Amino acid sequence: MDSRTDAHPFAALTPDAVLEAAESAGLSTDGRLLALNSYENRVWQIGIEDGVPVIGKFYRPDRWNEPAILEEHAFAAELAAAGLSVVAPMAFDGKTLLEHAGFRYALFPRQGGHAPEPEHEDTLKAIGHALGRMHAVGAARPFEHRETLTPDALGREPRDWLLDHDWIPMHLESAFKSLTDDALAHVESAWSRIGEIPSIRLHGDCHPGNILWRDAPHFVDLDDCRMGPAVQDLWMLISGEREWRERQWGWLLDEYSVFMDFDARELALIEPLRVLRMIHYQAWLARRWDDPAFPMAFPWFEDDRHWETVITQLREQLSELQEPAVTWHR
Repeated sequence: MDSRTDAHPFAALTPDAVLEAAESAGLSTDGRLLALNSYENRVWQIGIEDGVPVIGKFYRPDRWNEPAILEEHAFAAELAAAGLSVVAPMAFDGKTLLEHAGFRYALFPRQGGHAPEPEHEDTLKAIGHALGRMHAVGAARPFEHRETLTPDALGREPRDWLLDHDWIPMHLESAFKSLTDDALAHVESAWSRIGEIPSIRLHGDCHPGNILWRDAPHFVDLDDCRMGPAVQDLWMLISGEREWRERQWGWLLDEYSVFMDFDARELALIEPLRVLRMIHYQAWLARRWDDPAFPMAFPWFEDDRHWETVITQLREQLSELQEPAVTWHR
């Protein structure tokens, strides 16, 4: 289904508007702009006269309300105050959430670095060490305005939305529905089997692309911070065959546990969380299709071959769901 429109709100976010936003916060820009790789929001590096560039993050309209955004900012500031290396927004007259030309935005200091290689033992240990500290802060109090990670929110609701809005090719719809029904039943069963587990404040989208490395991990982009199980911030850092994955889990969790207890029951949620991410990702792309940046960046999304690949991946993941969970021995 093609629901593109030329009237998407981000169409009004011109380079001039970005510069004007920074100027309205009291900064003197030098006219240099660099669009950074971001689709959910719009992110620009903004040149500053006789100074270091800043990063401007312009929030997607109608996604988060103001209390939720301010809670993201407060969490970043709390982590930074605890000595964690995170990018926290800059304050102007005491405010971190700014507005210009109808856009809510925040300005951040620029942070250099490159994507880490978490399969390296020392790197993964350093990340585990930092995440243990992050989660110790995250467990101190709950979010009040951010979402909570649940099988319904990240799995069943987006799956139903895709079907209700006719995004699945007709000849694949039955297979998609059957496979996701089975996969989500496994996910919900896994959640029930492990019983009550703590839900803490999380980064929420802690994959290697959201970690900058420069002798140590530096965490960026808390846009998806939410309440949920600790393992959500850990599982995307692990890859490879089972024996190799278990070795990596040992490196990660041994260091994590220096600062934060880890409930090994959560390891049973790794493959269920992978299912939820797979389904949620497809719905995220579909729901953003009216944003012209998405068809340009993901031209394959409407192709039947893409959905055939999704079906294959779901079949493979359904098999993974039936395998024993990885183990961790202290």
